[in-house]
Amino acid sequence: MKQFEANFDGLVGPTHNYAGLSYGNVASLNNASASSSPKQAAKQGLKKMKALTDLGMVQGVLAPQERPDIASLRRLGFSGTDANVLSLAAKQAPAIFQACCSASSMWTANAATVSPSADTSDAKIHFTPANLTNKYHRSLEPEVTGKILKATFANSQYFVHHKHLPDNEHFGDEGAANHTRLCSEYGKAGLELFVYGRHAFDTSKPAPKKFPARQTLEASQAVARLHGLNDDNVVYVQQNPDLIDQGVFHNDVIAVGNRNVLFFHEQAFYQSEQALANIKQKFGNDELHFICVKTSEVSVQDAITSYLFNTQIISLANGDMAIIAPTDCKENQAVANYLDNLVQQNTPIKHVYYHDVKQSMRNGGGPACLRLRVAMTEKERAAVNQHTLINDAQFARLNNWVDTHYRETLHVNDLSDPQLLIESRTALDELTQILHLGSVYPFQQI
Repeated sequence: MKQFEANFDGLVGPTHNYAGLSYGNVASLNNASASSSPKQAAKQGLKKMKALTDLGMVQGVLAPQERPDIASLRRLGFSGTDANVLSLAAKQAPAIFQACCSASSMWTANAATVSPSADTSDAKIHFTPANLTNKYHRSLEPEVTGKILKATFANSQYFVHHKHLPDNEHFGDEGAANHTRLCSEYGKAGLELFVYGRHAFDTSKPAPKKFPARQTLEASQAVARLHGLNDDNVVYVQQNPDLIDQGVFHNDVIAVGNRNVLFFHEQAFYQSEQALANIKQKFGNDELHFICVKTSEVSVQDAITSYLFNTQIISLANGDMAIIAPTDCKENQAVANYLDNLVQQNTPIKHVYYHDVKQSMRNGGGPACLRLRVAMTEKERAAVNQHTLINDAQFARLNNWVDTHYRETLHVNDLSDPQLLIESRTALDELTQILHLGSVYPFQQI
């Protein structure tokens, strides 16, 4: 039976904006309050999805969250009509208001952690939505994310959905952005690599001093238990605390894996030699490629600004691997030189394809942030909600939907416009019909 890895990308929402909400994310902070283009952002994302489909990949789409989040603003005491809620919140608590308008759900690498059926004790694909407790604007996402995932992967014969971990910093969970799966073949039992930033219950352990460590060891261990993973097929590795303090807020900013390749910066992990030895020992006798980028080749800052490691590594039909990189990598001379040289080396990575996702990059997320990976079989793919899979017809339909509903430009000051809320809800209501999701949004359940 054919086995493969599908990508489910987050569709950029109608209120895509730059509010600089993510402390510790350099790009997010640097572009705070700049004008955004929701239409361009959505089209850039859709174009990347179509390109991967054309390369032979199974490509799906995950719906965005409802924003502005009126339900959360009402929970915080703002009342009256929806227009009154928007106006009062924007005037009285602008920071909270902007958080409730965040478009961050586009980065579905943070949507959940996924374990394929080859790894789990019940031979089903398991999903645990990330609780994202470290940032208020992201902590608003898990409930709706869970509903979208359940509507996308609805067949209980093949898919298991867990509730997100407790909403507490001790179990801070950022999803697949801190999780990588290594394997010889997608359909064979793999090694699930959980990367954490700190120990929640032992403050004597190393931790960053400037920026927060968003993922805890305890959260990673809890997800592994929920998914029924065998301890022999799990590795827990601590991210280098010094790199978190330099702006490496997730592991996928400094490392990425695919099948038997782990591509990482030499400063990525704490006690790196020991961590890599543990990975190699647990991976077993199959060939494993460590591609370690030296600081002398690419500095940490160049890696962050270009998102060299926030790229996707995919397996092509001919067996080669390819890197899906943002055009920012091509525009950084050190990074471009490195990638030009990499494809000439004796590794499985033979191609680099560049894509313009600058609207996402400016808000702090590259190509890998935009996708959630799901290794599956043909039977499991057939059990997926087929309306969420990208093909020529659905690509055209979603582009037309964006053209109809999205604004060309948006500034943070526009977020309190009641008309924007109406536009957004109208768009999302139609989207749930296009994708056959049912009523996943609070406004649809009133």
